[in-house]
Amino acid sequence: MGRILAIDYGRKRVGIAVSDPQQIIANKLATITTHSIWDFLRTYFQNEQVDEVVIGYPLQMNNTASEAVVYINPFIKNFKEKYPEKPLKIIDERFTSKMAFQTMIDGGVKKAGRRNKAMVDAISATIILQSYMEQKRNKK
Repeated sequence: MGRILAIDYGRKRVGIAVSDPQQIIANKLATITTHSIWDFLRTYFQNEQVDEVVIGYPLQMNNTASEAVVYINPFIKNFKEKYPEKPLKIIDERFTSKMAFQTMIDGGVKKAGRRNKAMVDAISATIILQSYMEQKRNKK
């Protein structure tokens, strides 16, 4: 069984999380600049078995796509073209940034540390992945 990779795609940064090989636990992996995502994915896919990729998709409260889809949709299209063999799941990422911020508070991260957007992105990707894995388990 391979890993599940989660992506929290943003204009400046991409938060990345990954499951363990048994697909039980989500762990934050990295935050990288958006322009380096393709190099990162190529290297990661060469070195690790990845069964699925999950990307957070920002929806508004009325379930319509948010303004951020303007740059996420082209990424999704390019991903499907570059990696047609990798199943790509798109899941609602509403509130993940707020949840990540609250997780940092609950974890005792000082105020200065909570301003670290890279950490928020990686934690958001972890929340997206953990949520996806829980949904998968509940469907079984």
